[in-house]
Amino acid sequence: MRLTGEAGIVSALLGGKIAQLIFENWLYVGFMPNSITGMARDSFITGEARRTIDDRFRITLPAEMSELVADSDGNCILAKERAGCLSLWKASDWQKRIDDGVSILKLRIQAGKMESRWSEVQRLGRLLSTRSKTVTLANRSRLLIPEGFREFLDVPVNQDVMIVGAAICVEIWNPAAWLETLRQDMPEFGPLFTDLSA
Repeated sequence: MRLTGEAGIVSALLGGKIAQLIFENWLYVGFMPNSITGMARDSFITGEARRTIDDRFRITLPAEMSELVADSDGNCILAKERAGCLSLWKASDWQKRIDDGVSILKLRIQAGKMESRWSEVQRLGRLLSTRSKTVTLANRSRLLIPEGFREFLDVPVNQDVMIVGAAICVEIWNPAAWLETLRQDMPEFGPLFTDLSA
């Protein structure tokens, strides 16, 4: 299984089968049994909706999506995924995955196994420092996009975004970036579905 993005960086830093398993579960929770997270198997988030960012950088999420990522107080994690895309995650699941990976990395640092890879450790630290933020959904569905995340999403006020269910999280897309992703990924839908559901 090929790991990409932040999970691939951490897995490469940590090395070993344990790190591989942790981050496979991080990426594919919901597709396979695991003990890393408590996400319910019926919490498979799908759907697509268009919403407008108001002049205070707020968007209202579809209720059925926000219910699956917000806790009882409306808290969830907002993360930078890729240029033009943010994602929302259930806070307890997100924190568990981060804590597990960071704990292994700390052990490797303490054991002196990362001496030759400090620049990669620093790179990971920078990504972890800026990648995510705890947010509270007002009325359990309205998100205020924080500064720093607004620039990453790159959608001005009073313009539309696409809200997309991505199985294990909710994604917020710049429409141009979403269309380009669809053009690239849609031809692979059949083989991907067959592979993951076999």
